[in-house]
Amino acid sequence: MRLLGLIRKETGQILRDPSSIAIAFLMPVILLLLFGYGVSLNAREIPIAVVADAPDAQTAGLFAAFRQSRYFDIREETDLAGARLALRQRKIQAIIHAPADFSTKLLNPQHQAPVQLIVNGVDANQARLIEGYVTAAWQGWMAARAKQQGLDFKLPVSLSARVWFNPELRSRDYLVPGLIAVIMTLIGALLTALVMAREWERGTLEALMVTPLRLNELLLGKLIPYFVLGMGGMGLSVVMALWLFDVPLRGSLWVLILTAAIFLSAALGMGLLISITARNQFVASLLAIITTFLPAFMLSGFIFDIGSMPGWLQVLTHVIAARYFVVILHTVFLAGDVWRVIIPNTLAMLALAMFFLGISRRRIRKSLE
Repeated sequence: MRLLGLIRKETGQILRDPSSIAIAFLMPVILLLLFGYGVSLNAREIPIAVVADAPDAQTAGLFAAFRQSRYFDIREETDLAGARLALRQRKIQAIIHAPADFSTKLLNPQHQAPVQLIVNGVDANQARLIEGYVTAAWQGWMAARAKQQGLDFKLPVSLSARVWFNPELRSRDYLVPGLIAVIMTLIGALLTALVMAREWERGTLEALMVTPLRLNELLLGKLIPYFVLGMGGMGLSVVMALWLFDVPLRGSLWVLILTAAIFLSAALGMGLLISITARNQFVASLLAIITTFLPAFMLSGFIFDIGSMPGWLQVLTHVIAARYFVVILHTVFLAGDVWRVIIPNTLAMLALAMFFLGISRRRIRKSLE
């Protein structure tokens, strides 16, 4: 009964605080809409300029291959100097330049016909994408040209590509599941970081401790309402992922729920530890963002590949629970129940949850004795 009374008290506090409801339910909607519709790792309609020093049927055929590609927005320039100026002004992202002797060398089987590609390398990932798309476009044009002439067009290597788990190569299918980990981190850590700090500021924590409440009951009474709130935010995020963004769920729903509960326990433990340490709501909220939300966003593999990070930073990611949950989310949504991936990552999250909750319990006892 004591525990239920404290849960009712904390639930009433949540209902009286619109910001908690907004963080739990409104924020996931906003983030999912922004990342689902506004953020894309795929390059489409890239503005590039085509320049032919001596325009003719051959250069027109080459440039037509780029116009037919969905990846490019072709803009014609009369000279290379104008195209270079447009590249410096960020009006275009690349230049395809056919020199004056292009057609002559193309029609002479004993010569190679060079085509110059100039790419804006400020964004290295975008530059690599553009280079790959250009290569595919000119190879397609060469193959079609050889077929029209009744010739065999053979490259030294024939690549047969098959994409697993995300055959349509939609970045949305990758971003939306990973975003669930970031959302649950923010809900669990940020809201819980304010729980004990609020009691410290109001001077009511000591009053709670002199009641018949046991320490475990106090912690459970504080955490359970926010656990329910976090799982509700997770459920809303999953519903939006499946029905609004059409992200497949190839694994089991119960595996998703179980692993989400373990991850949320770790996030609650981190938030509770911050709340006990800070004793000030403003400081606690800042610490929660810096130590939980930003690492979950930047170092979990949600956006940036962990394998591409420096070695010391890769080691640091092992203490970030979101790293393991992002892997589980991508696996369950896109690949299915791959137990060799799910089990070790779940155990790592469980260890972190036990660690943070255990440290939080010890610190609050020492602080009040």
